[in-house]
Amino acid sequence: MNILVTGANGQLGNEMQLASKNSRDNYIFTDVCDGYRKLDITDLEAIRKEVRDNDIKCIINCAAWTNVDKAETAGDIVETLNATAPENLAKAMKEAGGLLVHISTDYVFGADPYNTPCNEEQQGNPTGVYGQTKLHGERKIIATGADYLIFRTAWLYSEFGHNFLKTMLNLTSTKPQLRVVFDQTGTPTYAGDLAEAILDIIDNRKFAGNSGIYHYSNEGVCSWYDFTKQIAEIAGHTACDIQPCHSSEYPSPVTRPAYSVLDKTKVKNTFGIKIPYWTDSLKKCISNIK
Repeated sequence: MNILVTGANGQLGNEMQLASKNSRDNYIFTDVCDGYRKLDITDLEAIRKEVRDNDIKCIINCAAWTNVDKAETAGDIVETLNATAPENLAKAMKEAGGLLVHISTDYVFGADPYNTPCNEEQQGNPTGVYGQTKLHGERKIIATGADYLIFRTAWLYSEFGHNFLKTMLNLTSTKPQLRVVFDQTGTPTYAGDLAEAILDIIDNRKFAGNSGIYHYSNEGVCSWYDFTKQIAEIAGHTACDIQPCHSSEYPSPVTRPAYSVLDKTKVKNTFGIKIPYWTDSLKKCISNIK
């Protein structure tokens, strides 16, 4: 099967490149940056041509606008990338009788207070433009009638690109003290684990008859403060004094979810996958970086 990956130079896209090396399928990686096959996913006709010319039967969409704060003032481009583009990809797969795998986010939640893990059936209630546009993207995909797998994930990090892990590795090694919020709770997710899960589902054709929304993050729960403490401990950056603080001490254009832990029961039961605990995956990723 020929599989097209968008956003190949991002965190998940890079991990998909590594994971797919042992796949029985043929992967084609695209992005808008240099070094990759170019594909503008805001252009439906360009997508249709790519699908037709390469007999694409699956698209894995790793492309998105992900800057949460800047989304508030960036204008129409956020909706275009996070909602219209996924709709375009879904339309192309519907026409080709193929599958769209799309990555969404825990930020579709947040306006309502939660104290138990969010499941797939809960109503989306985002607090900002980023979450709103990602929720719009989910709905537009479903409306096309295409076969789809939407994976909502959270707190994604990897060896690639810019992310919280790499920022904190730098800060805990250079700053005598850090203050990190403790009143936002979720689960760090290693992009390499998500890539392996997607590859397993596709390679073993587990997707047949299982269109739907699924939650995938690593197992466990922590705050950004706890996450940072673990990063510093694993990396051996013991000289940095890390202290907890409230979100209100770091004003932001958008209110982030206070609790966005994802319930993974559905993805585990449907596809028979085992999800690693977050600190185990964090150790693996830091080891790879070092």
